Amino acid sequence: MSIQKMIEQAIRDKKVLEFNYSGHNRIVEPHVLGISNGKLQLLGYQIGGSSSSGGIPEWRRFDLNNISNLVVLDQRFSGRRPFPSGRHSAWDKELMIVDP
Repeated sequence: MSIQKMIEQAIRDKKVLEFNYSGHNRIVEPHVLGISNGKLQLLGYQIGGSSSSGGIPEWRRFDLNNISNLVVLDQRFSGRRPFPSGRHSAWDKELMIVDP
């Protein structure tokens, strides 16, 4: 199964993802799959693992082309989280968004 299909299924099922990205292990709630500046991206709420760009938990975007070793975990999350701005960041096109 492709990374995109795995992420779509995880968004539908509200399941947490684990993957490697930029040399760091990430544990992420997948919220939006979309296209931004011509790139397929995931907006997720990182709840575990590590990052070089700041603390955890935190909202982050991930280019699908740079995700490796993706695993859909059995752990579920409750749905949409509140956003500090009150809305998701801009997308050229949203392909899928998690249900509330």
